Amino acid sequence: MELNMIQDSFERVAKKQKLSSSESQELIDQVGHELEQALTSIQSDNSSAISVDHKSVLTELRAKLHLIGAQNHLEGSQRELSVNLSKHQKLLEKTLNPDISKACRSVDFDPHIVNQIIINHFYREGLFDIVDCLIKEASEPEPISLRLQFQEIHQILESAKCRNLEPALNWVSANKDGLKESGSNLELKLHKLNFIDILQNRSRGEALKYAKTYLSPLASSHMTEIQKLMGSLLWAGKLHQSPYADLVAPIHREKLADELMQTFCDFLGQSFRDPLKVAIAAGVEGLPTLLKLANVMAAKKQEWQAMKQLPVPLELGKEFHFHSIFVCPVSRDQGSDENPPLLLPCGHVLCKQSINKLSKGNTRNFKCPYCPLDASVAQCKQLYF
Repeated sequence: MELNMIQDSFERVAKKQKLSSSESQELIDQVGHELEQALTSIQSDNSSAISVDHKSVLTELRAKLHLIGAQNHLEGSQRELSVNLSKHQKLLEKTLNPDISKACRSVDFDPHIVNQIIINHFYREGLFDIVDCLIKEASEPEPISLRLQFQEIHQILESAKCRNLEPALNWVSANKDGLKESGSNLELKLHKLNFIDILQNRSRGEALKYAKTYLSPLASSHMTEIQKLMGSLLWAGKLHQSPYADLVAPIHREKLADELMQTFCDFLGQSFRDPLKVAIAAGVEGLPTLLKLANVMAAKKQEWQAMKQLPVPLELGKEFHFHSIFVCPVSRDQGSDENPPLLLPCGHVLCKQSINKLSKGNTRNFKCPYCPLDASVAQCKQLYF
């Protein structure tokens, strides 16, 4: 709803600005036309036998300009535009509250962990100079091994951008066993791009020779792909006009860079998605809800800083779902280490605190709230998500 209000306000301002600009240009054109006519009349005096009264021409020009009233119209138009802009700015300030500190809580962060997360982020981005500065100013120990590994992958990616896939193939060859275990077909994709490049820019014979050397060993597990490549040999130098035009689509090289980085991160045991970017994106997504909650609690004089759990759900998109969670159907509390989910003999699941209440602190058997079967605490088994 709020975003719709902002969009409507913006569209009104944009419409007003467009109208103001159009009106201003029309007035400027009218003034320019009158000036040109007056100038033409004055200049014709030199080439005409009839004398022209310059004073009368200027008097007439002044009267026409006064009738147009360009200055008043321009000022009025700009005034209306300024009013609309001011209203839009106030709406933005009201809706998109810039004081995000209201939604912040005093949390003791470990500076070392935070610095390492930031270092890892800049390694991923290939900004090693910034890492050097951070390490120096924050007196952080540098993870030399991690730096060297990320330098290697960025060199591979830079070479790939220049259509040089040899460094990438060397890396694949060095990690062939691990790639095979993970079921990766990265080697095929690299050789496939090289094959297409040779077929497009060199000769059919060279492409066939490359296929025999590098693609034939992969035929047993990728026969369909290789058969398609062999069919493309008939269209050497003109693949764009062939049934195999999709083989030269730029998207293949763009996807290769992402797959190289993802495979590399898998080998390092790290997430492909940058943790710092994910944390910031999730914070931005949840910020409006947190700001509203902070304002409501402040109005009720409740302590925001003392809360251990949010009283309202914070809905994030599926891209932020990394593992399963359990919410107790009785208490509506999310499962935690202190309050884990327990499986009842009947197959239903409740949180530990709910079971403790139902069993009166483990003093008696209790009935499952969702079926008529009885159970005891001893029969319940903890589940791990």
